[in-house]
Order: sequence, then structure tokens, then C-alpha cells
Amino acid sequence: MILREKLIHEVKFAFLDTETTGLSPYDGARLCEIAVITNGALIAKSEYGTIINPRCVISQEVINIHGITNEMAAQAPYFEDIAPLLIGLLTDSVIVCHNADFDIPFLAAEFARCGLRMPQTVILDTLKFARKNGNFKKNNLGFIVSELGLSNEGWHRAMADAKMTEKVFYHFLAAFKQKGAATIGDLEEFQVKRICGSIRS
Repeated sequence: MILREKLIHEVKFAFLDTETTGLSPYDGARLCEIAVITNGALIAKSEYGTIINPRCVISQEVINIHGITNEMAAQAPYFEDIAPLLIGLLTDSVIVCHNADFDIPFLAAEFARCGLRMPQTVILDTLKFARKNGNFKKNNLGFIVSELGLSNEGWHRAMADAKMTEKVFYHFLAAFKQKGAATIGDLEEFQVKRICGSIRS
């Protein structure tokens, strides 16, 4: 059975977030931190996160956003050192990001540099859920979490953001299930279609 046909409770979700040295991998920016939280009804929850040595200088402007300094990165593993572990975490998982269009190209580019392919899977995006079905003042991850009455402490660090993404996903999932969502394919549709009424709290 292909992944999108599976029932929601049957799959492993991989909540993923990255921090980077710039805005685009196509301009030479690299990953400098990654976090993956795996969870699902049939598996034990696990968390993995690490700073990554990007092999380039992180500008002060970027450091001011996520707080990862060049000194911190210099002591961290290279991406190729953690690539096999990441492949294990992501294979046969449904990846969930907030703004996947940002995170996934960076991750795919890092795998490609190692001569590896990123696992091919379904990707769900809580930003797309929010834009299509939310009713928040802003769709930034930290603002959504705050409006839900949850803590956004650590916003812009990968593990904190992955944990927030997980909370936002399950918030939307409860509403989507009430509207009949049963499979991963059903959840994919809610990235492009609107349910009756907006989801907020």
C-alpha cells in the first residue's frame, strides 16, 4: 500500500525543522541545525537534533535570528556524518514541516552533496494548513502557537520549532478528522482545499 493510502493512525510522522546560514540553498546557503521528532499511534516517540557544521561562515545577521554562532558550528558534525541516521528517521515516514518549501530544498541539497537521495515520501505542511484553513493574525509558527495559548519559547531553534510544528499539526488534525479525514491522502487535500469554517482554537 502506498503511503498516502494508509490510515492516519498507521503511519509514522517525522516533524522536521532546520536552521540555515541563508535564505536559499541555490545561493550557497547551508544547513546549520536540524531536528526531527518521530511520532505516531503505533510507535514510540523519539527526538533527534544537532547543530551542523555548514563549512561556511554564518553571518552576524543570521546569528541574530537563530543564535547559532560560528564557534558552536565549528564543533558540530558535518551533514555527511549524520546523513545515514536521518535517512533512517525519514524513510517510510510522513514528513511534517512548517513551510516545507523552505526546509525540504535545503535538506535535499545536503543529501545531494553527499551523493545520496532524500527519502521520497509524503510531505505535509502546517503553513499550508494555516493559510488554507486557519484564521490566525499571522501564519508564522511562533505566532500560531502563541494564539493557541501554547509556549513559543525557543522559536527559531530547530528542536523548539519541530515541537511547535508537532503541536500545530495535531491541532489541525483533530479538526480534519471531524470533517472525515481518514488517510494521509485526505490530509494532503486539506493543504489545498478549505473546510467549512476556519480553524483557530
